[in-house]
Amino acid sequence: MIKFLDLYNQDKSLHTQILKDFNKKFKKGDFILGSDVDKFERNFSKFCNSKYAIGCANGTDAITIALKSLNLKKDSEVLIPAMTYCSTAFSVINANLKPILVDTDYMSPTINLDELKKKINQNTRVIIPVHLYGSVVDIKKIKKIIKNKKIFIIDDCAQAHGAKDNKGEKIGSLADISTFSFYPGKNLGAYGDAGIITTNNEKFYKNIRKIRNLGSEKKFLHEKIGLNSRLDTLQAVILKHKLKNLNRLNRKRKLIASQYDKRISNFKIKKLNYSKNSVYHQYVIIVKKRKNFCNYLKKYKIQYGFHYPQAIHQLKILRKMFSRQSFINSEKIAKYGISIPIDPNLTKKQVSYIIDKINSF
Repeated sequence: MIKFLDLYNQDKSLHTQILKDFNKKFKKGDFILGSDVDKFERNFSKFCNSKYAIGCANGTDAITIALKSLNLKKDSEVLIPAMTYCSTAFSVINANLKPILVDTDYMSPTINLDELKKKINQNTRVIIPVHLYGSVVDIKKIKKIIKNKKIFIIDDCAQAHGAKDNKGEKIGSLADISTFSFYPGKNLGAYGDAGIITTNNEKFYKNIRKIRNLGSEKKFLHEKIGLNSRLDTLQAVILKHKLKNLNRLNRKRKLIASQYDKRISNFKIKKLNYSKNSVYHQYVIIVKKRKNFCNYLKKYKIQYGFHYPQAIHQLKILRKMFSRQSFINSEKIAKYGISIPIDPNLTKKQVSYIIDKINSF
Protein backbone atom coordinates (compact mmCIF):
# COMPACT_ATOMS: atom_id res chain seq x y z
CA MET A 1 0.00 0.00 0.00
CA ILE A 2 1.31 3.45 -0.94
CA LYS A 3 0.07 5.73 1.82
CA PHE A 4 -1.25 9.19 1.03
CA LEU A 5 0.87 10.56 3.90
CA ASP A 6 3.05 8.66 6.38
CA LEU A 7 3.56 11.03 9.32
CA TYR A 8 5.34 8.50 11.51
CA ASN A 9 7.99 7.82 8.89
CA GLN A 10 8.33 11.53 8.15
CA ASP A 11 9.06 12.50 11.77
CA LYS A 12 10.60 9.42 13.40
CA SER A 13 14.09 10.96 13.54
CA LEU A 14 12.67 13.73 15.78
CA HIS A 15 10.70 11.59 18.22
CA THR A 16 13.46 11.02 20.79
CA GLN A 17 14.22 14.73 21.15
CA ILE A 18 10.52 15.65 21.25
CA LEU A 19 9.85 13.15 24.04
CA LYS A 20 12.92 14.39 25.94
CA ASP A 21 11.57 17.96 25.79
CA PHE A 22 8.12 16.75 26.84
CA ASN A 23 9.64 15.23 29.97
CA LYS A 24 11.17 18.61 30.84
CA LYS A 25 7.79 20.29 30.41
CA PHE A 26 6.08 17.70 32.61
CA LYS A 27 8.59 18.37 35.40
CA LYS A 28 8.36 22.14 35.04
CA GLY A 29 4.58 22.31 34.56
CA ASP A 30 4.96 24.93 31.81
CA PHE A 31 1.78 24.18 29.83
CA ILE A 32 -0.04 27.42 28.88
CA LEU A 33 1.67 30.10 26.74
CA GLY A 34 5.00 28.80 28.00
CA SER A 35 8.54 29.60 26.97
CA ASP A 36 8.40 27.14 24.05
CA VAL A 37 5.41 29.01 22.59
CA ASP A 38 7.42 32.24 22.70
CA LYS A 39 10.42 30.50 21.13
CA PHE A 40 8.39 28.93 18.34
CA GLU A 41 6.64 32.23 17.61
CA ARG A 42 10.04 33.95 17.24
CA ASN A 43 11.40 31.12 15.07
CA PHE A 44 8.34 31.08 12.83
CA SER A 45 8.26 34.87 12.35
CA LYS A 46 11.94 34.70 11.37
CA PHE A 47 11.19 31.81 9.00
CA CYS A 48 8.45 33.89 7.29
CA ASN A 49 10.44 37.16 7.35
CA SER A 50 7.63 38.77 9.33
CA LYS A 51 8.02 41.01 12.38
CA TYR A 52 5.51 39.20 14.56
CA ALA A 53 3.93 35.77 15.00
CA ILE A 54 1.12 34.89 17.43
CA GLY A 55 0.27 31.26 18.14
CA CYS A 56 -3.36 30.15 18.44
CA ALA A 57 -5.39 26.96 18.79
CA ASN A 58 -5.98 26.16 15.10
CA GLY A 59 -6.08 27.56 11.57
CA THR A 60 -9.80 28.35 11.65
CA ASP A 61 -9.36 30.47 14.78
CA ALA A 62 -6.36 32.13 13.13
CA ILE A 63 -8.58 33.56 10.37
CA THR A 64 -11.39 34.47 12.80
CA ILE A 65 -8.99 36.27 15.16
CA ALA A 66 -7.28 38.07 12.26
CA LEU A 67 -10.67 39.36 11.07
CA LYS A 68 -11.77 40.37 14.57
CA SER A 69 -8.54 42.33 15.06
CA LEU A 70 -9.59 44.72 12.27
CA ASN A 71 -12.67 45.97 14.21
CA LEU A 72 -14.91 46.00 11.15
CA LYS A 73 -18.64 46.82 11.04
CA LYS A 74 -21.02 43.87 11.08
CA ASP A 75 -21.72 42.40 7.60
CA SER A 76 -18.73 44.13 5.99
CA GLU A 77 -17.92 42.14 2.84
CA VAL A 78 -15.00 39.75 2.65
CA LEU A 79 -13.94 38.31 -0.72
CA ILE A 80 -12.86 34.65 -0.64
CA PRO A 81 -12.34 31.98 -3.32
CA ALA A 82 -15.21 29.61 -4.05
CA MET A 83 -12.77 26.68 -3.89
CA THR A 84 -11.25 26.45 -0.44
CA TYR A 85 -11.81 24.52 2.78
CA CYS A 86 -14.98 25.38 4.72
CA SER A 87 -12.90 27.06 7.47
CA THR A 88 -12.23 30.12 5.30
CA ALA A 89 -15.95 30.82 4.90
CA PHE A 90 -16.94 29.81 8.43
CA SER A 91 -14.33 32.14 9.92
CA VAL A 92 -15.82 35.09 8.04
CA ILE A 93 -19.31 34.22 9.25
CA ASN A 94 -18.12 33.67 12.85
CA ALA A 95 -16.53 37.14 12.76
CA ASN A 96 -20.00 38.57 11.88
CA LEU A 97 -18.91 39.48 8.38
CA LYS A 98 -20.31 38.59 4.95
CA PRO A 99 -18.42 36.20 2.63
CA ILE A 100 -18.51 37.02 -1.09
CA LEU A 101 -17.31 34.26 -3.41
CA VAL A 102 -14.92 34.60 -6.35
CA ASP A 103 -14.13 31.79 -8.81
CA THR A 104 -10.66 30.32 -9.27
CA ASP A 105 -8.60 30.62 -12.44
CA TYR A 106 -9.21 28.02 -15.15
CA MET A 107 -7.40 24.77 -14.23
CA SER A 108 -5.78 26.50 -11.25
CA PRO A 109 -6.38 26.28 -7.49
CA THR A 110 -6.04 30.02 -6.85
CA ILE A 111 -8.46 32.94 -7.02
CA ASN A 112 -9.11 34.64 -10.37
CA LEU A 113 -7.88 38.22 -10.02
CA ASP A 114 -9.98 39.55 -12.92
CA GLU A 115 -13.12 38.18 -11.26
CA LEU A 116 -11.89 39.51 -7.91
CA LYS A 117 -11.63 43.01 -9.35
CA LYS A 118 -15.26 42.85 -10.53
CA LYS A 119 -16.53 41.89 -7.06
CA ILE A 120 -14.90 44.81 -5.22
CA ASN A 121 -17.39 47.49 -4.14
CA GLN A 122 -17.90 50.12 -1.42
CA ASN A 123 -18.76 47.40 1.13
CA THR A 124 -15.60 45.36 0.52
CA ARG A 125 -13.30 45.54 3.55
CA VAL A 126 -11.15 42.40 3.32
CA ILE A 127 -9.78 40.05 0.67
CA ILE A 128 -8.73 36.57 1.76
CA PRO A 129 -6.67 34.96 -1.00
CA VAL A 130 -6.02 31.27 -0.28
CA HIS A 131 -2.73 29.68 -1.33
CA LEU A 132 -4.57 26.45 -2.03
CA TYR A 133 -2.56 23.22 -2.38
CA GLY A 134 0.58 25.30 -1.72
CA SER A 135 0.15 27.32 -4.94
CA VAL A 136 0.76 31.02 -4.30
CA VAL A 137 -1.62 33.87 -5.15
CA ASP A 138 0.00 37.05 -6.48
CA ILE A 139 -0.44 39.26 -3.38
CA LYS A 140 1.40 42.19 -4.96
CA LYS A 141 -1.05 42.22 -7.87
CA ILE A 142 -3.95 42.31 -5.42
CA LYS A 143 -2.29 45.27 -3.67
CA LYS A 144 -2.21 47.12 -7.00
CA ILE A 145 -5.90 46.33 -7.59
CA ILE A 146 -6.92 47.79 -4.20
CA LYS A 147 -4.46 50.70 -4.16
CA ASN A 148 -5.92 53.74 -2.32
CA LYS A 149 -8.90 51.67 -1.13
CA LYS A 150 -9.52 50.87 2.54
CA ILE A 151 -9.32 47.13 2.00
CA PHE A 152 -7.19 44.71 4.02
CA ILE A 153 -5.53 41.52 2.78
CA ILE A 154 -5.49 38.47 5.05
CA ASP A 155 -3.95 35.57 3.17
CA ASP A 156 -4.90 32.05 4.18
CA CYS A 157 -1.56 30.21 4.21
CA ALA A 158 -2.85 26.98 5.77
CA GLN A 159 -1.39 24.95 2.89
CA ALA A 160 1.62 27.08 2.01
CA HIS A 161 4.20 26.86 4.81
CA GLY A 162 7.53 27.88 3.28
CA ALA A 163 6.10 28.89 -0.10
CA LYS A 164 7.33 32.00 -1.93
CA ASP A 165 5.82 34.35 -4.47
CA ASN A 166 7.15 34.58 -8.04
CA LYS A 167 9.84 37.02 -6.92
CA GLY A 168 11.04 34.71 -4.15
CA GLU A 169 9.51 36.54 -1.18
CA LYS A 170 8.19 34.41 1.67
CA ILE A 171 4.49 33.85 2.24
CA GLY A 172 3.59 35.06 5.71
CA SER A 173 5.20 38.46 5.23
CA LEU A 174 3.38 39.94 2.21
CA ALA A 175 -0.21 40.58 3.37
CA ASP A 176 -1.54 42.78 6.18
CA ILE A 177 -2.08 39.59 8.19
CA SER A 178 -1.30 35.96 7.34
CA THR A 179 -2.84 32.87 8.91
CA PHE A 180 -1.53 29.31 9.14
CA SER A 181 -2.87 25.96 10.26
CA PHE A 182 -0.66 23.27 11.77
CA TYR A 183 -3.19 20.46 11.36
CA PRO A 184 -1.16 17.20 11.37
CA GLY A 185 -1.30 16.64 7.60
CA LYS A 186 0.02 20.10 6.66
CA ASN A 187 3.52 20.68 5.29
CA LEU A 188 4.31 21.78 8.84
CA GLY A 189 1.95 19.85 11.09
CA ALA A 190 1.54 19.42 14.84
CA TYR A 191 0.25 16.25 16.54
CA GLY A 192 -3.12 17.85 17.16
CA ASP A 193 -4.73 21.21 16.41
CA ALA A 194 -2.56 24.33 16.28
CA GLY A 195 -2.28 27.57 14.30
CA ILE A 196 -0.40 30.85 14.03
CA ILE A 197 -0.88 34.38 12.72
CA THR A 198 1.88 36.58 11.28
CA THR A 199 1.95 40.32 10.62
CA ASN A 200 4.32 43.24 10.23
CA ASN A 201 1.83 45.65 11.85
CA GLU A 202 2.39 46.31 15.57
CA LYS A 203 -1.21 47.44 16.17
CA PHE A 204 -2.61 44.23 14.67
CA TYR A 205 -0.05 42.23 16.64
CA LYS A 206 -1.13 43.68 19.98
CA ASN A 207 -4.83 43.23 19.17
CA ILE A 208 -4.32 39.62 18.05
CA ARG A 209 -2.33 38.70 21.19
CA LYS A 210 -5.22 39.90 23.34
CA ILE A 211 -8.00 38.32 21.30
CA ARG A 212 -6.38 34.84 21.30
CA ASN A 213 -6.15 34.93 25.12
CA LEU A 214 -9.67 35.97 26.23
CA GLY A 215 -8.94 39.63 25.50
CA SER A 216 -6.09 39.70 27.97
CA GLU A 217 -2.35 40.29 28.04
CA LYS A 218 -2.28 40.16 31.86
CA LYS A 219 -4.24 37.71 33.97
CA PHE A 220 -7.68 39.03 35.01
CA LEU A 221 -7.25 42.20 32.92
CA HIS A 222 -9.66 41.68 29.98
CA GLU A 223 -9.59 44.57 27.53
CA LYS A 224 -11.53 42.84 24.73
CA ILE A 225 -14.12 40.13 24.21
CA GLY A 226 -11.61 37.52 23.15
CA LEU A 227 -11.40 33.82 22.36
CA ASN A 228 -9.77 31.02 24.32
CA SER A 229 -7.43 30.11 21.47
CA ARG A 230 -3.90 29.63 22.70
CA LEU A 231 -1.20 27.56 21.02
CA ASP A 232 -0.64 24.53 23.25
CA THR A 233 2.89 24.44 24.68
CA LEU A 234 3.39 20.74 23.87
CA GLN A 235 2.40 21.38 20.25
CA ALA A 236 4.85 24.30 20.18
CA VAL A 237 7.62 21.88 21.27
CA ILE A 238 6.74 19.55 18.38
CA LEU A 239 6.55 22.39 15.86
CA LYS A 240 9.85 23.88 17.05
CA HIS A 241 11.62 20.65 16.10
CA LYS A 242 9.67 20.04 12.89
CA LEU A 243 10.31 23.56 11.57
CA LYS A 244 13.98 22.63 11.11
CA ASN A 245 13.01 19.99 8.54
CA LEU A 246 10.42 22.02 6.63
CA ASN A 247 12.59 23.39 3.81
CA ARG A 248 14.11 19.97 3.17
CA LEU A 249 10.71 18.27 3.04
CA ASN A 250 9.30 21.00 0.79
CA ARG A 251 12.18 20.44 -1.64
CA LYS A 252 11.26 16.76 -1.74
CA ARG A 253 7.63 17.63 -2.49
CA LYS A 254 8.78 19.84 -5.36
CA LEU A 255 10.94 17.06 -6.81
CA ILE A 256 8.02 14.62 -6.73
CA ALA A 257 5.72 17.22 -8.31
CA SER A 258 8.27 17.84 -11.08
CA GLN A 259 8.21 14.11 -11.86
CA TYR A 260 4.42 14.15 -12.02
CA ASP A 261 4.52 17.24 -14.26
CA LYS A 262 6.99 15.67 -16.69
CA ARG A 263 5.95 12.04 -16.74
CA ILE A 264 2.17 11.81 -16.24
CA SER A 265 0.87 11.50 -19.78
CA ASN A 266 -2.68 10.27 -20.26
CA PHE A 267 -5.35 12.06 -22.34
CA LYS A 268 -7.90 11.14 -19.63
CA ILE A 269 -5.90 13.07 -17.02
CA LYS A 270 -5.47 16.85 -16.79
CA LYS A 271 -3.01 18.58 -14.46
CA LEU A 272 -3.63 21.84 -12.62
CA ASN A 273 -1.36 24.85 -13.08
CA TYR A 274 0.65 25.64 -9.93
CA SER A 275 2.64 28.78 -9.11
CA LYS A 276 6.39 28.93 -9.71
CA ASN A 277 7.34 28.49 -6.04
CA SER A 278 4.51 26.25 -4.89
CA VAL A 279 5.20 23.86 -2.00
CA TYR A 280 2.66 21.29 -3.26
CA HIS A 281 0.66 20.57 -0.13
CA GLN A 282 -1.54 18.61 -2.50
CA TYR A 283 -1.01 17.47 -6.09
CA VAL A 284 -4.45 17.51 -7.68
CA ILE A 285 -5.33 16.08 -11.08
CA ILE A 286 -8.61 16.31 -12.99
CA VAL A 287 -10.24 13.04 -14.03
CA LYS A 288 -13.68 13.00 -15.74
CA LYS A 289 -14.37 9.37 -14.76
CA ARG A 290 -13.30 9.99 -11.18
CA LYS A 291 -15.25 7.13 -9.57
CA ASN A 292 -13.70 4.61 -11.98
CA PHE A 293 -10.27 6.11 -11.37
CA CYS A 294 -10.68 5.86 -7.59
CA ASN A 295 -11.59 2.18 -7.87
CA TYR A 296 -8.58 1.71 -10.15
CA LEU A 297 -6.23 3.28 -7.58
CA LYS A 298 -7.73 1.13 -4.82
CA LYS A 299 -7.05 -1.97 -6.93
CA TYR A 300 -3.37 -1.03 -7.16
CA LYS A 301 -3.19 0.01 -3.50
CA ILE A 302 -2.55 3.73 -4.04
CA GLN A 303 -4.23 5.97 -1.48
CA TYR A 304 -5.84 9.25 -2.64
CA GLY A 305 -7.87 12.17 -1.30
CA PHE A 306 -10.37 14.88 -2.29
CA HIS A 307 -9.55 18.58 -1.75
CA TYR A 308 -12.40 19.38 -1.84
CA PRO A 309 -15.48 17.45 -3.06
CA GLN A 310 -17.69 20.54 -2.74
CA ALA A 311 -17.03 24.19 -3.48
CA ILE A 312 -18.13 26.66 -0.77
CA HIS A 313 -21.49 27.45 -2.41
CA GLN A 314 -22.23 23.72 -2.67
CA LEU A 315 -21.90 23.04 1.08
CA LYS A 316 -25.33 22.12 2.43
CA ILE A 317 -25.22 24.66 5.25
CA LEU A 318 -24.28 27.51 2.85
CA ARG A 319 -26.39 26.70 -0.24
CA LYS A 320 -29.12 29.15 0.76
CA MET A 321 -26.58 31.95 1.28
CA PHE A 322 -25.21 31.49 -2.25
CA SER A 323 -28.37 30.30 -4.03
CA ARG A 324 -28.31 30.52 -7.84
CA GLN A 325 -24.61 31.38 -7.86
CA SER A 326 -22.25 29.38 -10.03
CA PHE A 327 -18.45 29.19 -10.11
CA ILE A 328 -17.52 26.95 -13.02
CA ASN A 329 -13.80 26.48 -12.40
CA SER A 330 -14.25 25.75 -8.69
CA GLU A 331 -17.09 23.34 -9.45
CA LYS A 332 -14.88 21.46 -11.91
CA ILE A 333 -12.18 20.88 -9.27
CA ALA A 334 -14.86 19.76 -6.78
CA LYS A 335 -16.43 17.32 -9.23
CA TYR A 336 -13.37 15.89 -10.98
CA GLY A 337 -10.36 16.70 -8.76
CA ILE A 338 -8.44 13.95 -7.01
CA SER A 339 -5.31 14.32 -4.88
CA ILE A 340 -2.57 11.77 -5.49
CA PRO A 341 0.24 11.00 -2.97
CA ILE A 342 2.78 13.79 -2.51
CA ASP A 343 4.33 12.50 0.73
CA PRO A 344 7.87 13.95 0.76
CA ASN A 345 9.32 10.56 1.69
CA LEU A 346 7.94 8.66 -1.29
CA THR A 347 10.74 6.67 -2.90
CA LYS A 348 11.66 6.99 -6.58
CA LYS A 349 10.28 3.49 -7.06
CA GLN A 350 6.95 4.45 -5.49
CA VAL A 351 6.69 7.65 -7.56
CA SER A 352 7.41 5.69 -10.74
CA TYR A 353 4.80 3.10 -9.75
CA ILE A 354 2.15 5.82 -9.23
CA ILE A 355 2.99 7.45 -12.57
CA ASP A 356 2.96 4.12 -14.40
CA LYS A 357 -0.47 3.20 -13.03
CA ILE A 358 -1.92 6.65 -13.81
CA ASN A 359 -0.60 6.48 -17.37
CA SER A 360 -2.11 3.00 -17.77
CA PHE A 361 -5.60 4.04 -16.65
